[in-house]
Amino acid sequence: MPLLRVRGPSMVPAVRDGDVVVVRYGVPPKVGDLVLVRWGSRPDQLSIKRAHEQRGSGLWQVLGDNQFGSTDSRTLGPAEVLGVVRWRLWPRPRRLR
Repeated sequence: MPLLRVRGPSMVPAVRDGDVVVVRYGVPPKVGDLVLVRWGSRPDQLSIKRAHEQRGSGLWQVLGDNQFGSTDSRTLGPAEVLGVVRWRLWPRPRRLR
């Protein structure tokens, strides 16, 4: 399972800048899951957000937990979900929801 390092404050308090997380690709997300997404308007940018509402085939309305420090579907529209973030490995290992 691929590991990613979180950058930025958009998902505080769930995950923080510098946390290392595990992403499971090919897993269908559920509302409330932390997900790895790609934006149609920013195809080179990957983001971790919270799945809020499915908006069509593979597209989701996603939101950052930190509404004051997040650029998300409120600005960029629906995003393509690439995988579901299941675990934080570092610095405080635990299962994420």
